[in-house]
Order: sequence, then structure tokens, then C-alpha cells
Amino acid sequence: MATADGATPSVASEGGRRQYLTFMLGRETFALGILAIREIIQYSVPTDVPMVPPHIRGVINLRGAVVPVIDLSAWFGRGIASVARRTCILVIELSVKGRAQTLGVIVDSVTKVVWIADADIEPPPAFGGAVRTEFIAGLGKAVGRFVVILDPDRVFGMEALRDASVAAAAAAPAAA
Repeated sequence: MATADGATPSVASEGGRRQYLTFMLGRETFALGILAIREIIQYSVPTDVPMVPPHIRGVINLRGAVVPVIDLSAWFGRGIASVARRTCILVIELSVKGRAQTLGVIVDSVTKVVWIADADIEPPPAFGGAVRTEFIAGLGKAVGRFVVILDPDRVFGMEALRDASVAAAAAAPAAA
């Protein structure tokens, strides 16, 4: 089911509440709409692709498909993620100009799936022009604290997708 702008909705909703997958980056809890998540896989070292930005960790082979892997911690300017026992890759699917784009996203750990009532979602705070908040869909009150709800289309916007596409194209002949 596509929205009016052709995008696929990322959040399942029911009775004034929405379903999200929560995950950790450092000590902070983030969430993505459950419908954006295709699967969660155990971390495996991506194949390195030369000459890509630091937030692109490389590519993985997912059942024969070359999937670029973004380090969400690095993308957020927090430095390269360290890999631990619970580190995993969220395989997400976005709609870019009507075409499905699959990305792997490295997170420290997956927490759980939660329902958050629409009434418990606050708009992103206004920090002023110096702080970018356009990728935040809202702040949800869940699991006893605020959860930063990410807008997948904005987090993985055109710049990230362009970098990821370059990495996938560079690795495609090697993966075949």
C-alpha cells in the first residue's frame, strides 16, 4: 500500500497507536516503523568497498542480492560502531522514486517491538537552525522514557542512498 506521494508507509497503525521496532545506539533508544524493517540478521563483517564514506561499511550478500550496509552510528556523527555480541543488521526497505531500495543498517542491539499511542508522540524539539532534526519523526513515550522515532526516508535520504548505491555498484561484479 503506497501513500499519496508513492512511498510505502513504514508504520503499522491500529486504533490510534503505531508499531515500532526499538533498537539501541550507544545508550540511546531509537525506533523505526515496523513496516520499514524487512528482517533482522546477525552481524557479519561486510565486504569492504574502497573510496566510500566512513558511514558506508561495505556490502553484504543477502540471498544473492548485494545490499549496502550503513553504520548508523557513523551516519549520526557518533563515530564508527564497535561490534559486540548483540550487534546486528536491520535490513530495511525504502521506496525511492517508486523503486524499492534495500539497505542494511548496523545497530548496537534490537530491543523490542512496541506500540506507541499517537497521543504519546511529541513533535521533534526545536533546537534552532544549527541542529538538524528533519530526520526525526517524533519523540515517543515508551519503555519508561523517550524514544527517538526516525523517519527512514529522511534518515536514509538521497545523500546516504547515493553513497550506498555507489558502494553496491562497485561491489556488484565481485559479488556475482
